[in-house]
Amino acid sequence: MSDHVADQAVGLVRRLSRHLNRKVSDVVLFLLNHKNASSLGALAGFAIAVVFTWKYLRSPPSRQRRGAPKRRVSPPSNGRESSGLAAAAEGSPTVPNLVELDEIQEIDFEPSLGQVVRKRLGGCRKMTCQLLGIILEEKLPEDLQKQATVRPSVIEVLLEIGKCCDLYLMERVLDDDSEERVLSAMENAGLFQSGGLTRDKVLFCSTENGRISFVRQIEADWHADTNLDIISQLARFIRCLLYISSDVAGQIAPNVFTSTSLEQFVSHL
Repeated sequence: MSDHVADQAVGLVRRLSRHLNRKVSDVVLFLLNHKNASSLGALAGFAIAVVFTWKYLRSPPSRQRRGAPKRRVSPPSNGRESSGLAAAAEGSPTVPNLVELDEIQEIDFEPSLGQVVRKRLGGCRKMTCQLLGIILEEKLPEDLQKQATVRPSVIEVLLEIGKCCDLYLMERVLDDDSEERVLSAMENAGLFQSGGLTRDKVLFCSTENGRISFVRQIEADWHADTNLDIISQLARFIRCLLYISSDVAGQIAPNVFTSTSLEQFVSHL
């Protein structure tokens, strides 16, 4: 129906144009045969009127209807096909349906291990940690006289701690060979490759009290240990302490935390 009406309108415009051309030709011939000042002025005015009329007839429909109110397209109500039809009616590219945008769920991005470690330690500048039972699989100094084994699950956590603060590791040993076994095990595990932890930051002593002296001299913000007596003695001097034990104890002091492992405590919020 709309195509038929459009064809009729186009035919009408063409007939009007041909009729107008004939009239213009007759008028121009008449004026040229009766030339005087008034006829020339009339000819000029008539030519201007014809030019504007011709431009109007040739102009796009959108310019002829500039003052007409724009038709509003109602929002789609049934998914993507409706949104595509509405966009085509407006003469614009297809845009996402607002209903679909509302249905998109917010994506939760998990923080990296480094972010979790920094948040867990809370602006720690220096941290000290015992080796036996925390970094190493061995539990007693006597075990280090045979071998030293770094726990695989703690390696990544130690590297992240070494990036955000000064990390010092310490242990009581019975001989120099035990020290070399510990250092070799740590080097083979790649703990000295990142630059945050170096051989100079691995300290050895001959008594448990020597570990307490190390921690106080370094003025650590955090200290992790498996000896509850050492934890209790340092609670007055160190801002935060971590007691590592398979049997998680109750509240020891307001600044003492408990966990079954260093990686379990540091890497979980």
